[in-house]
Amino acid sequence: MTELNVAVIGYGLAGAVFHAPLIAAEPRLRVAAVVTSSAERSAQARAEHPGVRVFPTPDELFSAATDFDLVVVATPNRTHAPLTLAAVAAGLPVVVDKPFALTAEEGEAMIAAARRAGLMLTVFQNRRWDSDFRTVRRLIDEGALGAVHRFESRFERWRPRPKGGWREIGSAAEGAGILYDLGSHLIDQALTLFGPVAHVYAEVDARRPGVATDDDAFLALTHSNGVHSQLWMSAVAAQLGPRLRVLGSEAGYVCYGLDPQEAALREGRRPDDGKPWGVVDPVDWGQLGAEGDLRLTPSEPGAYPEFYAGVAACLLDGAEPPVDPADAVVVLRIIERAHEYARSVR
Repeated sequence: MTELNVAVIGYGLAGAVFHAPLIAAEPRLRVAAVVTSSAERSAQARAEHPGVRVFPTPDELFSAATDFDLVVVATPNRTHAPLTLAAVAAGLPVVVDKPFALTAEEGEAMIAAARRAGLMLTVFQNRRWDSDFRTVRRLIDEGALGAVHRFESRFERWRPRPKGGWREIGSAAEGAGILYDLGSHLIDQALTLFGPVAHVYAEVDARRPGVATDDDAFLALTHSNGVHSQLWMSAVAAQLGPRLRVLGSEAGYVCYGLDPQEAALREGRRPDDGKPWGVVDPVDWGQLGAEGDLRLTPSEPGAYPEFYAGVAACLLDGAEPPVDPADAVVVLRIIERAHEYARSVR
């Protein structure tokens, strides 16, 4: 069986916890190289992926580009566009962590470069494979909700004191802030379910001392088909709301808590460890129905491995990429519109 050699640029949280374990779990991919200048992370990569090559800089990786079949860009947001363009120039297909870029203009340039080179380019929108999101898609497809008119979605945390990472205290030029971070997922999910957006309303705030960019935001999106999506993302939510509340003409669906896959990856588990993956405990299933007739409904298992299975299918079988990068450009345009709206009402 063909096995593609994958190089992961960046071995922090994104590279080491989210990408590398999922790559290693896909039979047609292997973690062949890691780019990191950290001695500690180099040792970690070698321990977790025996035989891996470690490069201290992306340029040194690109000088050996013919040894690899795919590059994963799992670095700080401001580097996504330049590293993607450099990888494409070296002749390598690319997976880019979210957010795709800092601006829609950057994203369009990345897509154009990959198209000219005839190379795959895709975006790691892993939350399309969350248990809760997959469950809502199933309920919509089955008609269990009727005609959906309102979609409420939250990624909220209670973190009154920043941990100090660049995502929280970095500048707008670095792509810091909760809109780029959690907002990239929430907006992508809403677009995937309900399509183009005609109007954007936004509340974007920095509430904690020492935080220069947004850590508390709310977006109200009016989709062209009339559905209203209301999206909350916050680091200062002292009480958490439901993860999803979806209202339709026949029924609603409400669920709490987060998909279990991130916690499993952070604990060092891999999807190929022989244990059930992405399964939600029945006590955490959401409720389906209307007032007076509410019932627990089984949650679809989370399925992050499907992303890299889709990457392998694209590169080896000619399938479409698992996520169209043009979708990520639309997400960036909505983030830009949200920032513009918030500035206009201050």
